[in-house]
Amino acid sequence: MPRPNIVLIFTDQQRADTIHAAGNPVIKTPNLDRLVSEGTLYTSTYTPSPVCVPARSSLIYGQYPNKTRCFDNNYAMPNDRPSLMQVLTEAGYRTHGIGKMHFRPDPQSLRGFQSREHQEELRSRVEDDDYLIFLRDQGFGHVYDPFGQRGEMYYIPQVSQLPARLHGTNWVGDRAVRFIESWDQSKPFFLWASFIHPHPPFSPPTPWNKLYRAALMPLPKRPAGYEALQTYANKFQNRYKYRDAGIDENLIRTMKAFYYACISFVDYQVGRILEALEKRGILDETIVIFTSDHGEFLGDYNCFGKRSMLDASARVPLVVRFPGEFGAGELCDTPASLVDIAPTLLRRAGVQTGAMDFDGTGLGTLPEMEDREVFSQYQERGLGVYMIVNKRWKYFYSSPDGREFFFDRNLDPDETRSRDGLSLCSREKEGMKRRLIQFYQREGYLDPLDGSEWKNFPRPRVAESPDSGLLIQDAPWTLHFQHIPGYSD
Repeated sequence: MPRPNIVLIFTDQQRADTIHAAGNPVIKTPNLDRLVSEGTLYTSTYTPSPVCVPARSSLIYGQYPNKTRCFDNNYAMPNDRPSLMQVLTEAGYRTHGIGKMHFRPDPQSLRGFQSREHQEELRSRVEDDDYLIFLRDQGFGHVYDPFGQRGEMYYIPQVSQLPARLHGTNWVGDRAVRFIESWDQSKPFFLWASFIHPHPPFSPPTPWNKLYRAALMPLPKRPAGYEALQTYANKFQNRYKYRDAGIDENLIRTMKAFYYACISFVDYQVGRILEALEKRGILDETIVIFTSDHGEFLGDYNCFGKRSMLDASARVPLVVRFPGEFGAGELCDTPASLVDIAPTLLRRAGVQTGAMDFDGTGLGTLPEMEDREVFSQYQERGLGVYMIVNKRWKYFYSSPDGREFFFDRNLDPDETRSRDGLSLCSREKEGMKRRLIQFYQREGYLDPLDGSEWKNFPRPRVAESPDSGLLIQDAPWTLHFQHIPGYSD
């Protein structure tokens, strides 16, 4: 059986409920809808960690954070084991990465790719980033917030300072199409096209910024007693993202409109990639996977960002198109994880994976796995949040709050109320808790445990001063632009 080409299309901070064909009546995603109709949609896919770097680390190594030891964005990815890209390269694939990879500690590293075209946020130098060099060469080097202004404007919807043809999303689409068009057919390829959007700031280009209108956007989910579902991580994020000093409903609706516009512009690039594969006559010989690293609260529970195990943050879209092996128009509600992607692709590429220490399994086997459970972790020790999910239940424990959360996914799929204190569910909650703790015990990961219970750590607090901890983020290469003679000190 010939080895397939592989295209992994990856977004940043995209919620699972942002595909029209998956049930969102507002958003327009015709190309993702096509993938859903021609492939398999995994409707219960969870990130191994609801933050950028750990999620990507788990994806490329097929391991949960307790093995990668990558728990947040300031942690290094491991260097002592082969990545998905390295194994494919050694197996004879032409491997190429485009766009945001968010590798740590060295954002320039290949990590197994034969080649990369860089596009990362907050670069120290223009010369380290292919996209910034492109903008400079196009006469747009003066735009030093090409992905939108962060800091004070992090969650303020804003129109891109760049035309659509030069926008970062379009650049990734352009480079992906060029790679497919120039492929020489001497060996199968693995192409990872990774988009920064819809990660904030939400900054689509004209005319995409007018695709959705704020007044027509639904308000966020704020069930009765939603405050009880907020964790320390939610409150910490709301503070540093300038989102804890009052709620403006019109701003939130505009935010959602611009967030959806960013996704639709990515969807347009998905269509271009599919068209390029069709023109080469290789679409049906190519595994196409679409997914994201984590979600975005977007005002649900009056929260913003990620770093939580609630579905808005922890559940991601996952669609796989490969005729003959992934059924057209099929839905799979068995819990899936980003750690399943590496073993799925490597086995189909003909790589023997028996000796590899994967936590994931082949996505094609999930429909038969009625008792599948997946795990997720954010941070560690006193800041750690730990989750287990199966078809019926979700349990997670937040160390900084010293609290358990427990949800009935059948009776309360919208996660409006935690059943952690309900005696009618105590047996089921204790069972999920035991299995999560036993998972860490089997793994030899004992940091969050005190015997067979959660360890107590000192409780962190968000500072009372409303200005304490506000985020200031400026790309280092832009600092010399910020001096205005006669005005700047």
